[in-house]
Amino acid sequence: MRLPRKHSMSKRADFFRARKDGQANAGRFVVLSTLADPALPHLKVAIITTKKVGKAHDRNLLRRRIRAIIQRHGDRIADPKRLLVTIPRPGSAAASFGDLELDWLRQAQRLGLIGAR
Repeated sequence: MRLPRKHSMSKRADFFRARKDGQANAGRFVVLSTLADPALPHLKVAIITTKKVGKAHDRNLLRRRIRAIIQRHGDRIADPKRLLVTIPRPGSAAASFGDLELDWLRQAQRLGLIGAR
């Protein structure tokens, strides 16, 4: 699944709605929040990286890695009409791509977004 610009969440209210009204699950490296919204035409994705994660190059690296994970496994999301917010935790910049991917997949499975392989 490719992530075109239209799949990016741009409204601040959507971030807060997904965090407040949706389900969230925290893992070792990422916090994943989701909210089903039948009014959406497709999946809306947000990656929030704060300064607590690291310097700018660490935050950019994490954004690229998480975007790649979502592109790789986005087709497996059962209900694509939803808001999906991923927040890397402090210390996740030191994690390998494989560890980050396993943690993201584990949280997605716990939230019922994707089935077990």
